[in-house]
Amino acid sequence: MKDIDPTTVSADEWDELNFPRPTEQEFDRVVERAISRRGFLGGMLAFGSGAAVMGTGLLNSTSARAQQANRFAFKPIPIATDNTVHVPEGYSWDVLIRWGDPLFAEAEGDFTHETGGSVAMSDKVFGENTDGMELFVIGGRQVIAVNHEYTNNKINLPQTADGMPASADDVRKLQNLQGVAVMEVRETENGWEVVKDGPFNRRITHNTPMRIAGPAAGHDLMKTVADPTGTESLGTFNNCGAGKTPWGTYLTCEENFNGYFGATGDMPADEKVAAGYQRYGIGAEGRYGYEKFDARFDVSQSPNEPHRAGWIVETDPSDASSTPVKRTALGRFKHENAACVLAPDGRAVVYMGDDERGEFLYKWVSRDVYVPGGDTSTLLDEGTLYVAKFNEDQTGTWLALTPEATGMSAAEIAIFTRTAASKVGATTMDRPEWVAVNPTAIEAYCCLTNNSRRGTMNDDGSIRTNAGGDAMTVNAVNPRETNRYGQIVRWRPAGENHASSIFEWDLYVMAGNPSVHTEGLNAGSANVNTGNMFNSPDGMVMDSTGLLWIQTDGDDSNEGDFAGQGNNQMLVGDPVTGEIQRFLTGPYGSEVTGLCWSADRRTMFVGIQHPDAPFPDGEGKLPRSSIIAIKRDENALLG
Repeated sequence: MKDIDPTTVSADEWDELNFPRPTEQEFDRVVERAISRRGFLGGMLAFGSGAAVMGTGLLNSTSARAQQANRFAFKPIPIATDNTVHVPEGYSWDVLIRWGDPLFAEAEGDFTHETGGSVAMSDKVFGENTDGMELFVIGGRQVIAVNHEYTNNKINLPQTADGMPASADDVRKLQNLQGVAVMEVRETENGWEVVKDGPFNRRITHNTPMRIAGPAAGHDLMKTVADPTGTESLGTFNNCGAGKTPWGTYLTCEENFNGYFGATGDMPADEKVAAGYQRYGIGAEGRYGYEKFDARFDVSQSPNEPHRAGWIVETDPSDASSTPVKRTALGRFKHENAACVLAPDGRAVVYMGDDERGEFLYKWVSRDVYVPGGDTSTLLDEGTLYVAKFNEDQTGTWLALTPEATGMSAAEIAIFTRTAASKVGATTMDRPEWVAVNPTAIEAYCCLTNNSRRGTMNDDGSIRTNAGGDAMTVNAVNPRETNRYGQIVRWRPAGENHASSIFEWDLYVMAGNPSVHTEGLNAGSANVNTGNMFNSPDGMVMDSTGLLWIQTDGDDSNEGDFAGQGNNQMLVGDPVTGEIQRFLTGPYGSEVTGLCWSADRRTMFVGIQHPDAPFPDGEGKLPRSSIIAIKRDENALLG
């Protein structure tokens, strides 16, 4: 491992330092392709950045914009650089729950700012780094399921010198603070609160029993000494975005799972395992130090354990005793979220992004149809996984990842999905994060958050690639070298059918900074101005009216290329006009991530993750990731 403090860098930076990606040797071919793509972009850009990326009849048409009524029920707010949350005039917010707050009465009073809470109660409190979440109405009760992505070790283990676990108890505490929380919430005269000891309340952690289902279940690469059948595992890891199925289950997504594994002895020698480790970024020293105290995370003892992470996990929030299921048919990669929608014939379609530079955008289509009230226990186990290829004429194709197309077995496609996608020639993307599906139109969106390696060269003159050797040259859907700001791609499936294998696409927005870059791609698209600019779109949710809520996780230094952009934020976009306005700013150092609404749509729940500031408890206190509840002062609808 490089000489860095793993507690102070992002997962993306940690991967790049420890697992530098291979180089592309066919340099002449790469340059020729890059030039041809720049030529294509140059022809489009002659019409201005807005015309270059927007679909016909949208932002290019000022008359269409003028005819469209303003659907934003608020006055946009300016940037902020302070240590709290800001919302528009006429709105107010309050904290619903913070890291360390009890979900069960027995944990009441356990949290202190000196200890960060005890090991004994760490699986009975609200966990760290809230992320994707969904609200369910179950028997008239409102239940939120929410992810806890990772830990901030120096904060969660305040008594340690460097934030790295010094004992098995430290590891167990970190393991318990991650995963998923399911909790009943209710509105009272004093605002929203969590119902302690609610019948649906539960914590799902790194040690919760899971079932493995789908094509990878039982495969030799999934078997361990503890689980010789390869069908049962413990825990869900680095739970980032989420999803909700039409049948009422919660989909939690395992993203940067690789950092939990390390080795106290020799790394595995098996060629297939070693190749998979390289593609997924698994090395000798883990990011969290688990391997030193828990043999399950020591790949020199349990080489197949990493294959049991990196999945989408389905959980039934209506049954606190149910066993979560790892749905291997949906592929193994760094899942950001899972946007589930039904095709016209009733088949389930799940859109997914792989959040690493130069990786891919995926779609899965079920074999069977969803029947309301019918058995859905195996619906996500049989189907076809696809990966996206974006053409420069703004059309695209979903390429099927089948044994015939890849030369891999169904189980191998599931376990080494990235390798399968490389084999069929998918388009390398600028870190595909959340996908959102429009409930009012047949279209979907994906945040491409940034890619500092796009179009750049190695010291030997070769172009940078992803871990599979796929070149990250500039292309139409990822049109910027060293992409600092990110963009949001939109696609419309053929025949208004999300199961279709072809689509048309455009860029809804290219984030940028027009105050620093007065022209060119880094100024952003025509719907970006000095009053609404942002960088690194990450979380994204569509409300019931078809407005697009965009959450950022980017550079909040407010300097250089990011001057004037302030803290991370949440904005609202109108897909019809392309207009974007700022609704919320978070505390300094935080990511704004996770969004859902109360059953009556009059309260919005928003996640504030890893604030650097002492939020929300004030000076001298530990910063605590939180969920806040936002309401309009007149209690009007919020989406």
